Amino acid sequence: MQIIKGTKVITVAQAADLAAIKEAGAIIRRGGLVAFPTETVYGLGGNALDPEAAAKIYAAKGRPSDNPLIVHVARPEEIEDLVADIPMVAEKLIEHFWPGPLTLVFPAANKVPRKTTGGLDTVAIRMPAHPVALAFIEASAYPIAGPSANLSGRPSPTTAQHVIADLAGRIDMIIDSGHTGVGVESTVLDVTVNPPQVLRPGGLTLEQLRQVVPTITVDPTTVQDTPPEIGRVRAPGMKYKHYAPKAEVLVVEGQPENITAKICELYDAYVSCGRRVAIMATAETAPSYKERRVAIVGTRANLGSVAANLFDQLRRFDASDVEGVLAEGVDMVGLGLAVMNRLRKAAGYRIIKA
Repeated sequence: MQIIKGTKVITVAQAADLAAIKEAGAIIRRGGLVAFPTETVYGLGGNALDPEAAAKIYAAKGRPSDNPLIVHVARPEEIEDLVADIPMVAEKLIEHFWPGPLTLVFPAANKVPRKTTGGLDTVAIRMPAHPVALAFIEASAYPIAGPSANLSGRPSPTTAQHVIADLAGRIDMIIDSGHTGVGVESTVLDVTVNPPQVLRPGGLTLEQLRQVVPTITVDPTTVQDTPPEIGRVRAPGMKYKHYAPKAEVLVVEGQPENITAKICELYDAYVSCGRRVAIMATAETAPSYKERRVAIVGTRANLGSVAANLFDQLRRFDASDVEGVLAEGVDMVGLGLAVMNRLRKAAGYRIIKA
């Protein structure tokens, strides 16, 4: 255990570390905030039924108050008190995918504060597939409101060190359980509409969802390559700038051979102007850049590796002297849909088609 800027950081290797988990639960019951691991990214947890705790979450992150918080539960039956209705399609999806990286949007019960829902009459709920997260929720004795544990707009945290960099001194405790597995946030699926609609692609792919519910659609704003015009926010990550490092990101999209040629051209032009730039590449294309400054984020053959490393690599650029990042686009299939959603937002939709 260590204390950094007044924030206690504890290492919890397994759910059996009951003393530490009980301490974290007690903080939640007192109205405090605890950053906790999930299988996707680290979450910033507070009592989802306490409007003051929700307000503290927004304040700690610097998050716009109309950006809803995802509520985390430890067991599927816990949603019954949180929602006004559970559609049959939701029951089917829960049976197949919970615990896991799937958030479902329901009509909210009256007991869920509108500060938690961002003022919406719907509530987003998931059951994480991480034993420490589940033990923490159980110990808290409340459902946990838990957006990503980072400053608003920054890359989401996949290690406790990322959380410390952003939130030490702003929250009560950070539970360190190592690197998260999936690396991008949960998929958000709205089951208040028929057919259900993906509002945010994430760790559960569209292809996996359609194996269970073939009619599922995708909100077009999640896949477009221009900034979306959104008034009322229906889910986290839809409206505001997200996932951005300090360096300016430019995404180059197209066939791999066209991408590499265009990035080489851009890189050389930037360097000739005295700019410090780096390339975020996949393993398959990295040799094409020769002596240029390259960071490999994963492989095209396994887009899960790109998803797992994406936010960590963006933060590594922050720790360097890089002013600009030239990022390769990937195919928008499987986890590539979530990767490209995050990359385009990180770039502020600065995209070049090669």
